[in-house]
Amino acid sequence: MGEYFKFEKTGNVGLLTFDFPVKRNPLNERSVSEMFENLLAIRDDDDVRALIITGAGNTFSAGADLSHMKGVTDPAEREKLFGNVTPKRMRILRRVFSLLTNYDIPTIAAVNVYAVGGGWFIALCCDFRVAVEGAQFWLPEIELGAPGPRELEYRLALDVGMARAKEIVLLCRRFRAEELLQWGLLNRVVKADQLMPAAHEIARYLAARKRQAVLQAKANLNGFTLD
Repeated sequence: MGEYFKFEKTGNVGLLTFDFPVKRNPLNERSVSEMFENLLAIRDDDDVRALIITGAGNTFSAGADLSHMKGVTDPAEREKLFGNVTPKRMRILRRVFSLLTNYDIPTIAAVNVYAVGGGWFIALCCDFRVAVEGAQFWLPEIELGAPGPRELEYRLALDVGMARAKEIVLLCRRFRAEELLQWGLLNRVVKADQLMPAAHEIARYLAARKRQAVLQAKANLNGFTLD
């Protein structure tokens, strides 16, 4: 399924793996475009009734590819470099966010240790989120000098309340899975060897249900209308 992703099916459950661990599954223009293309192809596969998204190695996704900033320590220069690559990448990434949020297949994010920036936003767009014990999440965009996507930051406020949303977005604090479980941003926190079994358990249940009923219920909860 391309340079950055691999896809496999087990029965009616699909598994899309961000498979570039050497750079901690980065979100650059190529990888985000490839993810969008994969999601479109999977959506059109009638055999796939539920989709798990995960990352290879110890990272779901570390967010923006900042390799060009390596060795740059001056805050102003880092902010300039990050700002230069953000607009185009963000436009492509917003297409992924929108597609996932309104996806025609129920989705489960299986988060292995790190979900950072856009990587965390991808997980937030999924219907269910399962993470390993001690997994870490944070949004560093403000530290890097650029805000995240408006629609998802607003959705965070709806999900956890304004005070907690501002703590996540504005303070750029690192959160552990156990705290986010208490806040309602995760469905389950499990031991590392139980991550994929837990994700598959949810996926198999959803895949066995009447497809139209699942999609209509998801649309009702998300506040959009099915075509």
